[in-house]
Amino acid sequence: MSKRNYNDLKKDLMKDSEFKKEYDALETEFSLIEALLDARIASGMTQKELSGRSGVLQANISKIENGEYNPSVAVLRRLADAMDMDLKITFVPRRNETI
Repeated sequence: MSKRNYNDLKKDLMKDSEFKKEYDALETEFSLIEALLDARIASGMTQKELSGRSGVLQANISKIENGEYNPSVAVLRRLADAMDMDLKITFVPRRNETI
């Protein structure tokens, strides 16, 4: 039996139109989670270390990374500062997709 990775599972699930619709609706949240995880890992920090440097509770960092908590811009700024990074938030035009 072969192991399925996240990308394989996602690819299969995205074939379901209802799943894709719900996933797309949460794309911003997923992008934020991925960006935070990537930044923390690139900084070589654990959640506990990031908590100590930012003053954000480790439990809240965990909740953000698990998609259970939507942080304020102020919290994101504190996390970015603790990782010696700038926080950049942008607005981009929506894609006009034809079905």
